[in-house]
Amino acid sequence: MDSRDYKFYRESGFDTRQFLEHYVSDSPGMVFVEDFLKFPIENLRKTFREGHIKGDILIDLSNGSLVHQLYAACDFFTHIIVLKFRDRCIMELKRWVDSRTGAFHWGHATQLHADDGEECDKLLEKEEKMRFALQHVVKCDLEKENMMDPIVLPPADCIICAWLLDTISKDQDDYMRNLKKFSSLLKPGGHIIIFGCLESTYFTVGKDKLHLLNYDEDFARKALVGEGFVIDSCEVLKRTVASDLVDHKGILFIAAHKEK
Repeated sequence: MDSRDYKFYRESGFDTRQFLEHYVSDSPGMVFVEDFLKFPIENLRKTFREGHIKGDILIDLSNGSLVHQLYAACDFFTHIIVLKFRDRCIMELKRWVDSRTGAFHWGHATQLHADDGEECDKLLEKEEKMRFALQHVVKCDLEKENMMDPIVLPPADCIICAWLLDTISKDQDDYMRNLKKFSSLLKPGGHIIIFGCLESTYFTVGKDKLHLLNYDEDFARKALVGEGFVIDSCEVLKRTVASDLVDHKGILFIAAHKEK
């Protein structure tokens, strides 16, 4: 299939439950444990425990209805605000937050965030703390100058962006524009944490193949520096498994801060 024929997330969306099942579930056939669960969680736990990323407001701009990228942040921010472009993602996320029947199971992610030997009640406590933190889920529109219009958010201390720039950016110039827009939500000196798929062109949800932006580590570094960021940490995990679901060659983690 020509990459021009892939669906584009901002125009068509995708089945967010199938997305979660394919890439971050605990089902026996889910092959991306290292790439999309362990690698992000290990880097986030390490980064937040260093203690220099903390504050009042964290904004999450991540793909689908992902939750696991936020567990490590709960102890370091007063408010976590989740921005979503599509109603379906909001509905899926709120189903978990409200503990409704049929909500996606995130217990395996909770376990990965746990310290060795933590007991079951401590894990349940982590999940409840996470649910409490996700009370602010806001619909946004990337086409508007203020994405949250008519809501005006105070500047954030940190932004987490997990795989969203890859799916909403049609080309590298579009990536730069989107990064600039996200960066405008930060206060001077604020931090950004980005996860992305390297050298990929598509990901699959159900029967649909959707566009992923093809870029490498060097491009991502230059994009951040060009937007006034100083890179504090950068890690790359080479793809651990071959799958027809997504054609990535690696997973990128970058933590950076915006120069004052």
